[in-house]
Amino acid sequence: MSGNRPFMTTAWTHLAMLNYEVDGDLLTPHVPAGMELDSFEGRTFVSMVGFRFQRTRVMGVPIPFHRNFAEINLRFYVRRRAAEGWRRGVVFLKEIVALPAVAWAAKTFYDENFSVLPLRYLVETTENNPELVRSTSYRWQLGGADQRLEVQTTGTPQPTVEGSEEQFIAEHYWGYTRRRDGSTTEFRVDHPPWRIWNVSSATFECDVEQTYGGKFAAYLNGVPSSAFLAEGSDVSVYRGRELKAECADISARARKSELVCSS
Repeated sequence: MSGNRPFMTTAWTHLAMLNYEVDGDLLTPHVPAGMELDSFEGRTFVSMVGFRFQRTRVMGVPIPFHRNFAEINLRFYVRRRAAEGWRRGVVFLKEIVALPAVAWAAKTFYDENFSVLPLRYLVETTENNPELVRSTSYRWQLGGADQRLEVQTTGTPQPTVEGSEEQFIAEHYWGYTRRRDGSTTEFRVDHPPWRIWNVSSATFECDVEQTYGGKFAAYLNGVPSSAFLAEGSDVSVYRGRELKAECADISARARKSELVCSS
């Protein structure tokens, strides 16, 4: 395991998730060693996610001016077989924050691909009731041009339906990084299941080709397969660890002989 003491504690809130079905071959070059693509009913997804960090502490210490901020990320879904069964996780293709120190820490400790851009968010509620969210908007700038991810919501947050696409997207509790040297880092993320709001409309305006590359443009410039807003919760993120060498090709071997890698 990654250790008993979290590296970071925080609250992730108002997670606007736009999910796009993509060809798995698009993601194969980005799959870390020891992982395999995770899918829902045979479909492979990437997600554009905007969310808020609140009350952030690193190793139990609050960092002044770095407790509350927003992030935009593009992620996809993987899994690996461990002793207790499948570990389902996410791989971040690119993350955007406005705070250079946050990007530095993520690159240093997790080798994540971060960019620093002006970024702000706005959550509109009805009559100051936090459960009656009308819209959640994340806006950033790229080369002086405005970009945004925004959802309009209806009703109040409800638990995800067992076996639904929304549950598949929201309930991955591990993170994996393909490091520059070819190794894989694994880190655990603990949080309870999230409630979600239904979304009546979703908007994603972005220079996708410049931000994420031309191969993603055909998908991210289209209509998402699904969209929802997750309420979020307190979250504990544990320090990453490099997978053992014998895990490097675990996915291929597991499919053939059901071998597992010890955790």
